[in-house]
Amino acid sequence: MRIAILAFPRVQLLDVVGPADVFAEAGRQLGRPRAYQVQLIGTEAGMLKSSSGLRLAVDTTVDAHRGAIDTLLVAGSPTIDEVTGDKAVHAWLQRRSKTVRRFGSVCTGAFVLAAAGLLDGKRVVTHWNSVARLAAAYPRARVEPDAIYVKDGKLFTSAGVTAGMDLALAMVEEDHGRDLALRVARELVMFLKRPGGQSQFSAHLAAQTAERSAMGALQEHVLAHLKDDLSVPALAARAGMSERNFARVFRSETGYTPAEFVEIARIDAARRLAEESDLPVKRLADAVGYANVDGFRRAFARRLGVALGEYRRRFAG
Repeated sequence: MRIAILAFPRVQLLDVVGPADVFAEAGRQLGRPRAYQVQLIGTEAGMLKSSSGLRLAVDTTVDAHRGAIDTLLVAGSPTIDEVTGDKAVHAWLQRRSKTVRRFGSVCTGAFVLAAAGLLDGKRVVTHWNSVARLAAAYPRARVEPDAIYVKDGKLFTSAGVTAGMDLALAMVEEDHGRDLALRVARELVMFLKRPGGQSQFSAHLAAQTAERSAMGALQEHVLAHLKDDLSVPALAARAGMSERNFARVFRSETGYTPAEFVEIARIDAARRLAEESDLPVKRLADAVGYANVDGFRRAFARRLGVALGEYRRRFAG
């Protein structure tokens, strides 16, 4: 199967070599090293300087490429906007998407597919820090902000950077079954399927990216006082605002409702405690401000996509 990865100057290196290594390892595990043939197609010939400064040699270019492609992936980049306006790339992707068995993107490569009109009406994902921008710029795409990867028909898209390896592993499982995918995951020290979504990266990140304002300070207060009363009335009083105005301003500045942020902060703290301690569930819930154990268990599973007991089995130190 020929896997073509579209790359360009300042491409994110791991978006290319991560999936390539997954496909290469699948071939080794099959005893057929060329079961997957990975080909790098550049927007220009020669050596491409990646975003890290390391260089990649392309096999061919968009203009010169000939031959069949089984799977076509578009890599991402911190400077992806430099590629999204390339009409020649759009036309090439539009033609190729009709002939390949499957196509997709890694990380912010989704913006290139979207600019080519290939995400309209499709369920998709991109890097957690770009999902809102993708949804705003391309409202016909159905962005799922928390997924590690999404399959919608022949379209595959992944979340940020290393999630491209999860995407490639899902393709290997689709092609050759779970047993081979599990062997590849073990060899590359990966999860066959990661617990949780990309939102687990995390309440502290959300606080860091918020505007340095009264709402940012209030987020820091939440993170430092998880056992306190963090209801909307209590937080609004601390901010010196009416409840309605506080809820509106908080969501506008942070992207979350106050209740959502409090839950994310508490579950993030619980996740770390579950990894680092053997506290029983009641004490774990108490430590992060939950009086009701059942409510805590439901919130943990809802936010991380995995039950507390299973999370501890996989991650406890």
